[in-house]
Amino acid sequence: MDVAESTFRDFLRDKKLKFTTERLAIFSAVKNFGRPFEAEELLLVLREKELRVSKATIYRTIKHLLDAGLLKQVHFGGGKQAHYDFVHPDNAHDHLLDLDTGAIIPFSSDLVHKLRNQIAKQMGFDATGHRFQILGRRKSN
Repeated sequence: MDVAESTFRDFLRDKKLKFTTERLAIFSAVKNFGRPFEAEELLLVLREKELRVSKATIYRTIKHLLDAGLLKQVHFGGGKQAHYDFVHPDNAHDHLLDLDTGAIIPFSSDLVHKLRNQIAKQMGFDATGHRFQILGRRKSN
């Protein structure tokens, strides 16, 4: 069991909730998604794996993952659907959003993290996270 799963199990236990097979399936799918996703996409992935999980269970589990700090809601320009992204200390990243295609490209930059910490320190904050998105269009070669 990894740190993220242990964190989720502990969160549920503290809330007097069970770590069911459905919640495990949702947690595993979220963790392995590899990019921001919509709840409907998650439902399709689970159904492709022939896992029977209701929409209500997916939305409740998403809320639990958000509350546990293992998922964050990300907003992309003009999008009406909420997107969610798995949060793990070993997987800190930001996003590029292609305005032409809607593609969401994750990236990681030590420079962004250093700048975040520097600004937080100057302003008297203890940085615990950040959200950074670059909106643009791919250059044609």
